[in-house]
Amino acid sequence: MAAPNEITCKQLLRLIGTPDCPVIVDISIDPDFAEDPFLIPGSFRHPHTDLEGLIIRLDRRACIITCQRGIKLSQGLTSRLRGLGIDAQYLQGGMYGWRDEPGAPRIPFAALPETNLFVTRHRPKIDRIACPWLIRRFVDADAEFMFVSPEWVTGVADRYTATPFDIPDVPLTHKGDHCTFDAMLDLFGLRTEALNRLSEVIRAADTGSDDTPQAAGLLAMSVGLSRMQRDDHAQLDAAMPLYDALYRWARDGVAETHASLQDAP
Repeated sequence: MAAPNEITCKQLLRLIGTPDCPVIVDISIDPDFAEDPFLIPGSFRHPHTDLEGLIIRLDRRACIITCQRGIKLSQGLTSRLRGLGIDAQYLQGGMYGWRDEPGAPRIPFAALPETNLFVTRHRPKIDRIACPWLIRRFVDADAEFMFVSPEWVTGVADRYTATPFDIPDVPLTHKGDHCTFDAMLDLFGLRTEALNRLSEVIRAADTGSDDTPQAAGLLAMSVGLSRMQRDDHAQLDAAMPLYDALYRWARDGVAETHASLQDAP
């Protein structure tokens, strides 16, 4: 019988990438993690012995705790957190279960940047909005983004130990007919069916490579948002629900058509 504070890998897979996904905390001990140094998308590592530090980092947010097998460490810490009034669950099967779950992406720990700061050119429209959405939904929910003059992106990155993106001569940028969103999918091991489908729309809208209805719609909405918002951070905040909706379409809604919506009860 499943415990009331237990979540399956399949259930978690449906939550990742959505704004409702709880914080995911990997408390695997170092030797176990060294054997298989990958993370569940959006998760961070934290020692199971530092309860006080974890409570501060969670800031009362709901969480899912995982360890190597989902037994002693994660169940014990989950119970402690719940005793303190924090909505905590543990992942059934732990990291081994996630590794064996069909279609479950895993982020190479070595791919994670040194800090959670990212910097790019100001006045974003498509790719430079899609990339922050991807980072916050699949890599680090607390990531910060700086939008600066194009000529100062590299200098700002150096001064703040930030990761530059969508500028020439950096790893996270356009490559051939692929945009920076594609580069991030490749770096972080996020090539799922839904994100690949979403990347096709973003690429088409950003580069003008084709004129599918979804790409044309994204372009129109992005231009409209950029005209509505003078502040780049306000524009990013306003666009997050747009990309949340596009992701859910890419994951669950591609089969729906105008005709099928008319026929729905």
